[in-house]
Amino acid sequence: ALYHSLITPNIFNDVDGRYYGMDRKIHTTNEYTYYTVFSLWDTFRALHPLLTIIDKKRTGDFVKTILAKYKESGLLPVWELASNETWTMIGYHSIPVIFDAYMKGINDFDYELALEAMKKSAERDQHGLKLYRERGFIPADKENESVSKTLEYCYDDWCIAQFAKSIGKEADYKNYNSRSLFYRNLFDDSTKFFRGKLSNGKRIEPFNPKEVNAIYTEASAWQYNFFVPHDVKELINLHGGNQKFIDKLDRMFNESDVLEGRHQPDITGLIGQYAHGNEPSHHVAYLYNYAGAPWETQERVRYIMNNLYTEKPDGLCGNDDCGQLSAWYVFSAIGFYPVCPGQNIYVFGSPLFDKVTINLENGKKFVITTKNNSAKNIFIKSALLNGSDFNKPFLTHQQIMEGGYLEF
Repeated sequence: ALYHSLITPNIFNDVDGRYYGMDRKIHTTNEYTYYTVFSLWDTFRALHPLLTIIDKKRTGDFVKTILAKYKESGLLPVWELASNETWTMIGYHSIPVIFDAYMKGINDFDYELALEAMKKSAERDQHGLKLYRERGFIPADKENESVSKTLEYCYDDWCIAQFAKSIGKEADYKNYNSRSLFYRNLFDDSTKFFRGKLSNGKRIEPFNPKEVNAIYTEASAWQYNFFVPHDVKELINLHGGNQKFIDKLDRMFNESDVLEGRHQPDITGLIGQYAHGNEPSHHVAYLYNYAGAPWETQERVRYIMNNLYTEKPDGLCGNDDCGQLSAWYVFSAIGFYPVCPGQNIYVFGSPLFDKVTINLENGKKFVITTKNNSAKNIFIKSALLNGSDFNKPFLTHQQIMEGGYLEF
């Protein structure tokens, strides 16, 4: 899995620094390495956050490359391949990659240029963005994958807002922070699902949360019901509080794994309606921590690692998507996961190994050890950080970068 996580992005400049740019011209890079293959809808979630820990130098070059592509093409990459924009998948997920790196001190780039580029992506009119800005949601009768696009734009806009705030752009912060809350406009209080709305404001009927249709991106309502990574507390409130939120997560894992509606080959690795073989589900098992039930995360994560990953040729339950599926495993095997890139917080799961050492580029080491770890002993009874009691199910990026010892 670690090997798979390091296959992409790929170096795209030649030995003399020359490369073919998004503008169909030859450019030369001397100060950084220029990369290609940015599968951003997939990789912003875990692959790029993993590399901010174990490969800061390359992460800095990724950000510089992404901004160079903006200067060459006039837009941040959506899914770039060999200096071409494929327009594959939704959202503008260059932004969380830039923002997450910035928050972690990988910030040797032009902030004004970065904000300009972020806003350019967010202020386009295509892919439902004009409707999103005007109405606070994307109507399902005007744009395909309307719910998924609305939810993902909200998260990207949260990233823009926080970046703008951190560099003193208060007006931009207020604008994009307001937009980051648009997800509320699609939440249906009667069913507790994010549902498609028509232009007249009415919900699409009939509603079946197991149905795969054009309202969601490679997913059902179940698989997109928990994508508000930047505002999980409010998502819990919308569901009626901690216990009802936990119950809803349990229902997802315990539902029948039968999908209805159209066939979608990307929805694989099913545990109930949880689909580990595709990205929208990847953070879901870790959400129990936010509702006060970390043991449920520990149980779910161990089950996924043990049953949906093997070392055989068919050992992945879905498309690895340029390392994202593998990066999920690397994080989970270490013992934590970045539910919301940009928040600098990692959420505990259930570490798989007796000892893991992360060799940091600052010369320090962060060592995770587990005592009495086995296939049966999967629950964290207690934890020590540098010898002191540690009673939170969350670890900060700064705590890792400072080096030290985490003992479970």
